[in-house]
Amino acid sequence: MTASITIDRRPETQYLLRLADTCLILGQRLGEWCGHGPVLEEDIALANMALDLIGQARALLTHAGKTQGYDEDQLAFLRDERDYLNPTIVELPNGDFAFTVLRNLMVATWLKLAWERLRRSSDAELAGIAAKALKEARYHQQHAADWVVRLGDGTAESQRRCAAALPTLWRHAAELFADDEVDAAAKAAGLGPAASELHAPWRAEVQAVLDAATLAVPAEAPFRSTGRRGVHSEHMGYLLAEMQHLQRAYPGGAW
Repeated sequence: MTASITIDRRPETQYLLRLADTCLILGQRLGEWCGHGPVLEEDIALANMALDLIGQARALLTHAGKTQGYDEDQLAFLRDERDYLNPTIVELPNGDFAFTVLRNLMVATWLKLAWERLRRSSDAELAGIAAKALKEARYHQQHAADWVVRLGDGTAESQRRCAAALPTLWRHAAELFADDEVDAAAKAAGLGPAASELHAPWRAEVQAVLDAATLAVPAEAPFRSTGRRGVHSEHMGYLLAEMQHLQRAYPGGAW
């Protein structure tokens, strides 16, 4: 088995890894729909969105690894669980299709807003990644929004499933906007926005979709998940065991 790698703890690297891991882990989850989508068109759409997200993660991981001499594969597959910095919402199991499209709406809206701001980053390479990723995030958001409205304002069963998924996702979405020292350093350096700066526009855009879907916004709760700090749910270990297996079992393996 290949040993884990040691991660750079500087705020600017942590900021990049948070973005990269959000895309990587959500891409992994969406990839699980391949062959299991409710209809062929959505099976293909979800797989394509997974590839978009993994492409964004590759660019970010390559950039983040330059200061440490790691490539994208090493950062993707050879870290310990506590060194992944994605928000917990993206590691939750897919659940049903309603759960997946609601999560896609929340995360794609957050990513779209982040990419819009990151186009003006003081880091020219990050700004270039953001400009390309923004186009993909806009499509992901629109795709998810269309489905949320279709399901939420659809049959009694589709509305029930959306209403059942929403409280769990809403509770975990709060983590996306929790500032800490990494956010403060990124904002001060002009690297990117602090997490809290995206909350108001995110809330407005997501609520507009939920209103159109006749879905009630859940009450706010004090709970905050902690994946962005490396403290994950019980689901993350299982996800990583599957994602990392080949690389760790056959170190440096090539097709």
